[in-house]
Amino acid sequence: MVADGEQRPFRVRFGWGGEDLAVLTRVSDTVVIVDVLRFTTAVSVAVTRGAQVLPFPWRDATAAPFAARHGAVLAGLREDPSTPWSLSPTDLAGIPAGTRLVLPSPNGATLSAAAADLGATLIAGCLRNAAAVGTLLAGEVAAGRAVAVIAAGERWPAPSGHAHAGPLRPAVEDLLGAGAIIARAVDAGTLPRAQISPEARAAMAAFRAAAPDLHDDLRASSSGRELLGLGWDDDVAAAAQLDADANVPVLRGGAFTALRPRTG
Repeated sequence: MVADGEQRPFRVRFGWGGEDLAVLTRVSDTVVIVDVLRFTTAVSVAVTRGAQVLPFPWRDATAAPFAARHGAVLAGLREDPSTPWSLSPTDLAGIPAGTRLVLPSPNGATLSAAAADLGATLIAGCLRNAAAVGTLLAGEVAAGRAVAVIAAGERWPAPSGHAHAGPLRPAVEDLLGAGAIIARAVDAGTLPRAQISPEARAAMAAFRAAAPDLHDDLRASSSGRELLGLGWDDDVAAAAQLDADANVPVLRGGAFTALRPRTG
């Protein structure tokens, strides 16, 4: 038996990581990438401030020339005082409007770069913009289009020792972020069950169960504990602020920029 990994019978789909992204992007009109701790949360905060975010997979020797070619500032590490911007959504709350920021990330940015040329409209989703993104998705489905929500997850270390090149590690914070977006789409559009894949319904159910304790669950997650160990509880708290941002970050011309959700 061949599995229908494309979830074609349904208008609202859900998947994990680059593997499902490659499959679902081919058959979906709009794709939402969710990397709650911290890439897509950082994108949401930055574009709400009026900045543009250019995703880039790695902060290696090619990142600075890329930023220079695109008239952008390269984000650094939060612990490096020589640069004001990083993956930290807390720090990005002060970014000036009009800033073009190259934001490297091994998960969310890598997936964004991979999906950029696949044809679908690409959105950065998280808990903070769940209602805005969900409202847009409800409109897409009402217009007869298919949408996919992709939880980025993390990567286990590869046998070679590379920290981000191993197999997928599902991350609960991304499951909850994806489920929040799907739940908000259902609430906004009263979507019938028959249009939502079982995978998407499961993500939505996980969010609804966790909604009263989002901050606590994010703090207790593997990724959350890692950030707490670095002293960055403020980033976890920022990521847990459900529906705090009213803008939808859409990738256009290589940069995420703010798009007001379509409600009609």
